[in-house]
Amino acid sequence: MLFAAIDIGSNAARLLFANAYDKDGIVKLDKASLIRIPTRLGEDVYNDGIISKEKAKSFIKTMKAFKLLIDVYQPIGYIACATAAMRESKNSEEILSKIKKETGLKIQIIEGRQEAEILRNTNRIIFPTPKHYALFMDVGGGSVELSIEREGKLLKQKSFKVGTLRMLNNKVKNKVWSDMKMWLEEYDSKFHDFHIVGTGGNINRLCKLYGNNDRQELNIGNLEFGYQQLKNMSIEDRISHYGFRPDRADVIVPAAYIYRFVMNTVKASSIFVPRKGLADGLILKQYKEYKRL
Repeated sequence: MLFAAIDIGSNAARLLFANAYDKDGIVKLDKASLIRIPTRLGEDVYNDGIISKEKAKSFIKTMKAFKLLIDVYQPIGYIACATAAMRESKNSEEILSKIKKETGLKIQIIEGRQEAEILRNTNRIIFPTPKHYALFMDVGGGSVELSIEREGKLLKQKSFKVGTLRMLNNKVKNKVWSDMKMWLEEYDSKFHDFHIVGTGGNINRLCKLYGNNDRQELNIGNLEFGYQQLKNMSIEDRISHYGFRPDRADVIVPAAYIYRFVMNTVKASSIFVPRKGLADGLILKQYKEYKRL
């Protein structure tokens, strides 16, 4: 069953088409097509509080193209969601209203807690050595979503305004780092019993470059090595040496810093990287709702 999902982040917009099906009681997703456009909405929002006319125009064109592709693919259903940049932009409602009027595409702005919950439900994995606690983290351009659960039951979750584009634009306050550290340290006596699961395009790429791809795992030593190596390279060298897109080459270092910060705080030796993001979660959500009909 083919479904589609649009994920509008601070750095890029993604359109995912995927087939969803049951296999041995587990929902599987087979990616049919993924289109990613580097919209960079957060560059405007985190500096000026609004999306500029130029970026809005480009973003509307992207949504028109996405809607045309949805019309061609004819999935059973689709959903479109926007996250941190749209949550904070003063003119987001105006832009989304124009998109709906011109394309019929209705885009929902979701809160950080909703985003974290979708990601947590999407990225439950069977760990090779089970532990009682799991920390799920997603790093985007505008925010970090954290969820802690014990034996599958959610204990707490929070969205922090620490993102890669915010860091590049020096818009992360010191207090946010300390707040995030304090939030995590409530469980410091349990850190030895934690798994950590990471999502986001940057951790996917870091794991591919420096991790164990068969086990979908990146240990802290290799993350530290990768962070130091990439930090000491120019953006041009990151592009030429590793084939990064320009909009990945600049954000991957602050992303590595954030994952490193959280892993060091909870004393994690490694991070699991299932490589499923918000768009996958939106497909999964639609499939489950469809099956309940």
